[in-house]
Amino acid sequence: MEQASLGVTGLDDVLNGGFSRGRLFLLEGSPGTGKTTIGLQFLLAGRDAGERVLYVTMSETEDELRGTAAAHGWSLDGLDIYELVPPENLLDEAQQQSLLYSSDLELGETTSRIFEAVERIDPDRVVLDSLSEIRLLAQSSLRYRRQILALKHYFARSGVTVLMLDDLTSDTNDKTVHSVAHGVLRLEELSPDYGAERRRMRVVKYRGRQFRGGYHDFVIRPGGVRVFPRLVAGEHGERYERDVLSCEQDELNALLGGGIERGSSVLVLGPAGTGKSLLTLIFVAGAVARGERAGLFIFDEERGLLFQRALGVGMDLQRMVDSGNLVVEQIDAAQMTPGEFSARVREHVEAGVRTVVIDSLNGYQAAMPEEQALVLHIHELLQFLNRRGVTTFLTVAQHGLVGDMKAPVDVTYLADTVVLLRYFEASGQVRRAISVVKKRTSAHEDTIREYRIGARGFQLGEPLTQFQGVLRGVPTFVGDAEPRLLRDRP
Repeated sequence: MEQASLGVTGLDDVLNGGFSRGRLFLLEGSPGTGKTTIGLQFLLAGRDAGERVLYVTMSETEDELRGTAAAHGWSLDGLDIYELVPPENLLDEAQQQSLLYSSDLELGETTSRIFEAVERIDPDRVVLDSLSEIRLLAQSSLRYRRQILALKHYFARSGVTVLMLDDLTSDTNDKTVHSVAHGVLRLEELSPDYGAERRRMRVVKYRGRQFRGGYHDFVIRPGGVRVFPRLVAGEHGERYERDVLSCEQDELNALLGGGIERGSSVLVLGPAGTGKSLLTLIFVAGAVARGERAGLFIFDEERGLLFQRALGVGMDLQRMVDSGNLVVEQIDAAQMTPGEFSARVREHVEAGVRTVVIDSLNGYQAAMPEEQALVLHIHELLQFLNRRGVTTFLTVAQHGLVGDMKAPVDVTYLADTVVLLRYFEASGQVRRAISVVKKRTSAHEDTIREYRIGARGFQLGEPLTQFQGVLRGVPTFVGDAEPRLLRDRP
């Protein structure tokens, strides 16, 4: 069946093509969820395709609709607006009847005036806003259902694609229209304890059509509504060579068993200040040096400060950005939903990015407080990046400095490689140690090495074979001679 595009970015993808022409659909949601905006976008998409479109409004005035359109930069030229208001005599107390309820007159006259407007304009698309007024006029579920059925049969004979809006202000438990409509979309607005409101939508039903189920985040911004379809990794994939990507440091390559395989994921764990971000930047610089594009998504650190710190260890991120090989985005977890973040990553990957750094999952968790849902989001995102041949680096800041460490969320089983960074005490000084505790794709060095962060960057030393208990933070010296640590070397 021929499809009618809604003109909403991402929504046609969720609906697997759009609305079936000549059918009646319901868009429901509380006030403020974006129903009117989507209705206008649906009609404007039809107008731009050369169709006749009609907006029947019983809840907003034409001036209010034009104000909404102006806020998004739209022109309503070519869009017919029929403002349906109760006749003045029905609002006059002197004209009220005592033997015949005014609702009987209002309901019949309202329906007749809708039919007259449709017959006069002969539209291809109609938006009816809103059903709450018809429900109030009907006063009973039976009369309301009969009225909706009458509207459905009338529009079906006319071959019109109809989108009915319902603000759920009368009876949220009344599913009358659900059984009558060909498809039902529901919009929801969530209010977190801190940060901007979150909006999401789902397709409740769609007869005879396979659609993308579940919840999908969406936003309302100047220019209209944008939907971020839930990422399904199984729908994406491409052939690529799983070659080994090495960096410029031989010691780090040796620790990793030669390097990182393309299309794999690396999780860097460690307490605050151990250099997790700088470690990932080594591989970003390596990707840029190979002529590839890299994407850096930072949640926790201010962009300018990160650039300054990287410059202090010999990495000029600004030059990489200016060359077009590095994309740096600072993510505000209080303003961006996980669905929108996944969509941003996907856009950059489809534009050619082959190395992605997410720094850190602690900030990502702030956008998704539910741990179970967070793991599912990360799983789909990592699987998508793996199937597209993207090498992914994720950082997690563990709680504590020495001794027992705890991560806010355990995602070690999702990553192909896990790199562990630790503080330890030796000779009265605080030092750092690095080890690879897991690597699925190949063998790796099972030693623990000391490392330093200085003007020459991330500098690794020899394996700490003379110490035991380094990962616990307070090691015991078990060697035969005086230990020569990294700082002691010229």
